[in-house]
Amino acid sequence: MWLAAGILLIVVGLATRKRALIPKGGYNLLETFVMFIRDEISTKNIGHHASLYTPYLCSAFFFILFMNLTGLLPIPAWRGFPGISTATGNISVTVVLALFTFVITQIAGMRAQGVVGYWVHLVPSGVPVALWPLMFVIELFGLFTKPFALTVRLFANMVAGQSSSSSSSR
Repeated sequence: MWLAAGILLIVVGLATRKRALIPKGGYNLLETFVMFIRDEISTKNIGHHASLYTPYLCSAFFFILFMNLTGLLPIPAWRGFPGISTATGNISVTVVLALFTFVITQIAGMRAQGVVGYWVHLVPSGVPVALWPLMFVIELFGLFTKPFALTVRLFANMVAGQSSSSSSSR
């Protein structure tokens, strides 16, 4: 993970040092990715407040991309030093990514609707008053289950191709 973060900082630093009105080289590639995240992911899903959250989305995207690309490097374990594997294959990494995203989405929702409005908005409109407490508990449970489910999905996808024979040979 630290190797991926270091490589990411070096690559982005080198790509952005030669900015120009008409981008070329690494800066052009970086700008293409950032514009895709801004226009196709952030703006289409968040709306008019997209510019507030695009930096986080870009950071998460590039960090996960570089962690997974670093995991593809064929560096085996050698004399007590561990080999390189994908960092998102570690459950603690995916939990932290999910927690960051969970906290940011909760803050964004409370910013947009107000604290009380956000929590009231959890229950869909049109629900009878008698079912309101039950629906609130169900929706609150669902609010916390989604990040957990996404964490397990990312972790499971990253370790799905690993064979048990490679881990037992250590």
